Amino acid sequence: MNQHSNDLGQPVGFPVVGWQPRPWPPRTIMHGRTCHLEPLDPERHAAALYQAYSADGDGRLWTYLAYGPFHSLADFQTHLETNGTGDDPLFYAIVPHTSGQAEGVASYLRITAAHGVIEVGHINYAPTLQKTVAATEAMYLMMRRAFDELGYRRYEWKCDALNAPSRRAALRLGFTFEGIFRQALIYKGRNRDTAWFSITDAEWPAIRQAFETWLDPANFDTHGQQYRPLTMQQ
Repeated sequence: MNQHSNDLGQPVGFPVVGWQPRPWPPRTIMHGRTCHLEPLDPERHAAALYQAYSADGDGRLWTYLAYGPFHSLADFQTHLETNGTGDDPLFYAIVPHTSGQAEGVASYLRITAAHGVIEVGHINYAPTLQKTVAATEAMYLMMRRAFDELGYRRYEWKCDALNAPSRRAALRLGFTFEGIFRQALIYKGRNRDTAWFSITDAEWPAIRQAFETWLDPANFDTHGQQYRPLTMQQ
């Protein structure tokens, strides 16, 4: 970006002309080709999610989350009712069209509408959702809402710095690594260094095009295998 200066010749940030606080994300469905995201409803989604997560026999899905695993549907539903129905984090259930049942969740969180900053997190995909087209499309749909529908300027992804799969996923999805916040949290009785990633509104058009090229049905054979991987060119 070009450098800007004030009247004293000091470097300052570039102007953000006509800025207004952004709307809060709505509790409405996000529709995609292979999945849709519904506002999380414990009554409707808890049983399907619990069943889908039960395929993770060793509890690996919960290692880098501050909660879980849950050993009964009742405990899991109570968790969702207590922690999954607020405005921040704002949770959505991910429903692949192949099953018609919720197989994962994700949320917006740390929503700072005044500055146009929003984070995606609490991502938890059941084994049946992992490494599917729907898994990627769900993240695209959440980005598209944040940038195109709501006009946010910055979209964040944070994870435990030791969570290698999450860090790989962030890079694959077009996020830029920004660094490590050391000793940022304590959870489950242990330290967490947090890795930060982001996408800005200036980067989004190229990332959106990469997603849409990859998600095109022509990119997949009759068995659903991709011809070309998702490649970001910012």
